[in-house]
Amino acid sequence: MQKAALRGEPSYVWRSGQQRRLEMITHAAGERLKGRLLENGCGVGMYVEHLAGFGGRVYGLEFDFERAVEAKTRSSYIFNAAGEFLPLPAARFDLIISHEVIEHVQDDRAAICEMVRVLEPGGRIVLFCPNRGYPFETHGIYWKGKYSFGNKLFVNYLPRRWRDRLAPHVRVYSKRDLEKLFDGLPVKFIERTIIFGAYDNLIVRFGALGKVLRTILQFLEKTPLKIFGLSHFLVVERV
Repeated sequence: MQKAALRGEPSYVWRSGQQRRLEMITHAAGERLKGRLLENGCGVGMYVEHLAGFGGRVYGLEFDFERAVEAKTRSSYIFNAAGEFLPLPAARFDLIISHEVIEHVQDDRAAICEMVRVLEPGGRIVLFCPNRGYPFETHGIYWKGKYSFGNKLFVNYLPRRWRDRLAPHVRVYSKRDLEKLFDGLPVKFIERTIIFGAYDNLIVRFGALGKVLRTILQFLEKTPLKIFGLSHFLVVERV
């Protein structure tokens, strides 16, 4: 539970939510899928395994040693390191995937700078991270020194210093927060939007009702109400 609080929970099973995000990644990547790819924060290697089928050389970086060992059973190209200090040469990769990771690192600006450093000119970063506008804090909170797991309503709507006292273990981002992370770096934004989740757990629990809810929420991605979505989705290209 403590590890989940500090580092999040990676994908352990492949369901519609993971498949949907994979399709977003591949659409944003285009021909870069056939080059060198890096998943920065690969967990147990689920996305690395699925991305490998597109013809490129896919590497996975994972900070947690036990998860890196498990990821190694899915790919030979896994290494154990921190995203703020990539043990890699500059201009190495055509595509970098950062999937719900930067909110957990010690220094998110340093992690972004490192991704840009190892990216080829014309290469892209595809990034997902938590949206501050989402009504729930999905990583739980600390209350009176004890961690409380689960979705916590309206925590992210509190003033920043109060919110960060309840959830010091994880960041949440506004549009402006993300712009500041890339400020001054040699990149341009290709796509910026906000998406809702796939809510696979709700569908398992409630069946057709869960599917209806997912359809409604994902429709809202086409409207101004997407500001209440679960995650930011960014595609950034090095210039």
